[in-house]
Amino acid sequence: MSDAPEPKRPENAKPPRRKGDSEEPPRPMFSASWLTILLLFILATLWFWRQSPGSVGSTVDYMFFWKQVEAGNVERATFHGDRITGKWKQIPPNPNKQGGKLGEQFNTTLPPVEDRDLLPLLRQHGVQIASESSELGFGAMLLLWMIGPLLIIGFLWLMMRRSGDPMGTGMISNFIRSPAKRFRPSEQQTTFDDVASMEQAKAELQEIVEFLKNPAKFQRLGAQIPKGVLLMGPPGTGKTLLARATAGEAGVPFFSINGSEFIQMFVGVGASRVRDMFRTAKESSPCILFIDEIDAVGRVRGAGLGGGHDEREQTLNQILSEMDGFQQTEAVIVLAATNRPDVLDPALLRPGRFDRHITVDRPSRTGRVAILKVHSRKVPLADDVDLERIAAGTIGFSGAELKNLVNEAALNAARDGRDRVTAVDFEIARDRVLMGPRREEVLSQRERLMTAYHEAGHALLAWYQPDVDPVHKVTVIPRGRALGVTQLLPNEERYNVGEHRLHSQLAFMLGGRAAEKIVFDEYSAGAEDDLRRATDIARRMVSRWGMSEKIGPVAFRDSDEHPFLGKEIVEQRTHSEVTARVIDEEVQTFLNAADERAKSMLRQYRKQLDDLTNALAEKESLTQEEMIEVIGPYIPRSDAVPESHIDTPGDGTVAG
Repeated sequence: MSDAPEPKRPENAKPPRRKGDSEEPPRPMFSASWLTILLLFILATLWFWRQSPGSVGSTVDYMFFWKQVEAGNVERATFHGDRITGKWKQIPPNPNKQGGKLGEQFNTTLPPVEDRDLLPLLRQHGVQIASESSELGFGAMLLLWMIGPLLIIGFLWLMMRRSGDPMGTGMISNFIRSPAKRFRPSEQQTTFDDVASMEQAKAELQEIVEFLKNPAKFQRLGAQIPKGVLLMGPPGTGKTLLARATAGEAGVPFFSINGSEFIQMFVGVGASRVRDMFRTAKESSPCILFIDEIDAVGRVRGAGLGGGHDEREQTLNQILSEMDGFQQTEAVIVLAATNRPDVLDPALLRPGRFDRHITVDRPSRTGRVAILKVHSRKVPLADDVDLERIAAGTIGFSGAELKNLVNEAALNAARDGRDRVTAVDFEIARDRVLMGPRREEVLSQRERLMTAYHEAGHALLAWYQPDVDPVHKVTVIPRGRALGVTQLLPNEERYNVGEHRLHSQLAFMLGGRAAEKIVFDEYSAGAEDDLRRATDIARRMVSRWGMSEKIGPVAFRDSDEHPFLGKEIVEQRTHSEVTARVIDEEVQTFLNAADERAKSMLRQYRKQLDDLTNALAEKESLTQEEMIEVIGPYIPRSDAVPESHIDTPGDGTVAG
């Protein structure tokens, strides 16, 4: 006999099966299923304790019963609420000849309105009158009240047994268990090769991949791998795709969960789910734990109108505790994604939790070309499709929007019955993505002419101002909520903007409104969106960007956050009423100057305004080449920023 010690079994492991043990333990004679069936049978017996009055004898009409009473052919009548049962003295013939013979007993239904002549008629003809209650007796009701709770408890116990996990923890454990989805390495097909552009972000994450593959390489020098990596960026830029590709490169398990899945109506459930999620991740280390939309649970504690949210804050506290409690030998990396890093709690962003913050921004021109190539792999393209040109015309598009662009182009080609996607399909798809689908709308001749002058005013202000982007297309075809659209196409990407260009931009935005005033001597409601955008830019110039000589180099923050959603309720205004009045006056000064500039330029180019309007009224849509034929060559542009102008009517008013 060997003296070797018996190997230690895990705590949750089942004891070894000995010889003679059965495969499964014997089931009890009365299981929960049989108990439930028995209780249901008792309840049904109590429910049908009494015989239904409608099943006694033959069912007859009330008037037939009345006539038999008058004829003295009713021996007994018993009232059961809204029904009467009884017995004939002699069985009368069936009034319905096709219904067969009547029985010795009968039942009928009382009319909804009380018949006060019935009881005197019954007494007059010597009918025996009786009455029975349709309710259960006291004993039956007491028994029912005793069995009801037992039935509910038995049903719940059965459901808990049926939904129990292999560890036998049951329904409650499933409720507090983390809903994170696990993807095994064999199920992950995404790598960095599938992620176009984002080279800087992939370089930052490559070190995470190397640590997961070979953690000893860093630990032997005392280096500590970042415990958390926060991916920040606008929606649709590929944060989730980047996290999935990181797990695919490392070849480790990948756990994915949304921040909103932690929050429940019961306080403490979110914290329990966090504990279960991190415990599972530690058991599967090395692995990657990805929390998408972490701002749903990681907002600043104590913020918002009325204080904080107890369940959300407890969940956040548990996340903070779990991340700070990692041992350096546990290779668990937490990736999180958000498009609102400004509302996250500072404790979540400190070193030791989310050490690295990676910005995933909209792609550059080179990145857009790579993304278009990825999404058009399975799309047959015609020879006239130039992805470089398409990328140049989609400045500001995210990866998701570029994918949607390719899909819309393929859908348009399929609708027209083509075998390949052409450049025209991409042009139509871009118009659909930027300006919305074309809609049919009947306008009067005056409204149509006003819309044409409105768009021509915008186009000319962009055409003759070097600081504004070149006009790509101007149309009076209604699209989405807009009655007309002036689309600008930048020549190059720009990440900063100067004061002079902003003033030119204000004049461009007010060009449509100025054209209406010059031609029709009135303003229309179609300039609502122009005024809103121009006012927003002017207010930023004055109060945030320090472009007002009267205000000076000071930034005043005007809260635009909803107090229930963010932390604006705890931030007080930092300027006085006098300063607020000066800011308003400066905003009006900027807008009035832009309006005068727009009117002056349109009066100077009045002939071009009329010619362009007539061409728009005739063709409905003009490209840059067609505008050159109408009003001459455009002014060369030396710089540009992304911009697209769309006019939307306000308050449902039809306007250009």
